[in-house]
Amino acid sequence: MKRILFLLPIAIFGAFAGMAYWGMVAGDGEELPSTMVGSPAPSVQITPLDGMRGFETEDLKSGQVVLVNFWASWCAPCRAEHPNLMEIAASGVPIFGINYRDDPAKAQAFLEELGDPFHAGGADTNAQMALDWGVYGLPETFVVGPDGTILARVAGPVTQRNIESRIESALIDAGLSWPYTSKK
Repeated sequence: MKRILFLLPIAIFGAFAGMAYWGMVAGDGEELPSTMVGSPAPSVQITPLDGMRGFETEDLKSGQVVLVNFWASWCAPCRAEHPNLMEIAASGVPIFGINYRDDPAKAQAFLEELGDPFHAGGADTNAQMALDWGVYGLPETFVVGPDGTILARVAGPVTQRNIESRIESALIDAGLSWPYTSKK
């Protein structure tokens, strides 16, 4: 009986370690579920930022594919993804930037330092827009189709890998072409 009690914590730990390992390797560990994919883009509720053109919900139904990127100056992964956003914007894809719960002066300094990839944008000072869009954390980017339907969601920084595997594939699945040409 003592031997069984001695082995019980080891067995529990082994079961926990096995479940943790399975959770890390099973499926796409980068993808968090989103109920927004396939739904119309929620309303835009932003406060203007100095030097940034604002936008409205109707701008997401412009007849072209756009990205909506939630970011902040205090977000290290936002800084890491910024060069990729600059490349995407340079290719002609409009990116709408939503600055999340940030100091406006720090947000402006961030864009002045790294460049401004945003076609338009503003601040989500009370996080209502992020809540409506189902944002888990920053950065988070949504691919929005020509009719305003959310085609894909990228949780975490926009990297070359998820540009190729998620953003481009969402557009191809929707029968659209993607003007961004990734570096090989």
